[in-house]
Amino acid sequence: MAAAAFLGACALAGGAGVPFAPEYRGVKTDLLDGDLVNFHVAMTGARGSADVARYAECAAAQYALIRGYGFARHVRTNIADEGGIWRADAVYTISPALPRGLKTIDAEVVAADCAENGIPMV
Repeated sequence: MAAAAFLGACALAGGAGVPFAPEYRGVKTDLLDGDLVNFHVAMTGARGSADVARYAECAAAQYALIRGYGFARHVRTNIADEGGIWRADAVYTISPALPRGLKTIDAEVVAADCAENGIPMV
């Protein structure tokens, strides 16, 4: 019985039941070459690397739409957590037509989902 109580306390201490309350700290974009764009995002309150990667994806979707393109393809993302500040350095290509590759996004669909979930974009 004591072991079960101890394990339950560890689960709560590990963040179970804590509401997700992210603070998005901005997006910086750099056009690398033609349709290749680098996105730098930062946030606190992330539950893990997936949250900061999603923030970068939202930025890429909105950027593609701003430029008049409908699609983006993920090239790479580097993520770091330094003192509770999560940062992503992500590269995407943007294009008017669905690009080849496995990690493509429909910019309108992703941007709508990001807006619905309160994730800010460019």
